Amino acid sequence: MPVRSLSSSVLRWPDRQTVDRAVRAWAAKVAACSEEVLRIGYFGSYASGNWGVGSDLDVVMVVADSDLAFEHRPSQWDTFDLPVPTDLLVYTREEWDRMDPGCRFTKVLRNQTVWVYLRPEVGYE
Repeated sequence: MPVRSLSSSVLRWPDRQTVDRAVRAWAAKVAACSEEVLRIGYFGSYASGNWGVGSDLDVVMVVADSDLAFEHRPSQWDTFDLPVPTDLLVYTREEWDRMDPGCRFTKVLRNQTVWVYLRPEVGYE
């Protein structure tokens, strides 16, 4: 998490390299514990390079399947090891494949996501 210097009121916020390393380690740990995880990546300000103090990390995960409603899926995954507050979106493979290519958010996800984990036996984009 961000740290305050003892002699200053200025916050030092984790940079992109620090966050990238942390999310890659987190993704490897998560994927090792669940064969359902197919892909993990991040998008938004850390992916585009315009992060700043207070920026959160936007993470997207694709899983083989889930019985949980979309809004309840992130609660299955502990993101507290990541160095900044994290918003996690968890899609099933079917949902990911059905996303409307004309939708602005779909374009952002497809074009900006930095994929940090891809299950080796899963051969799709």
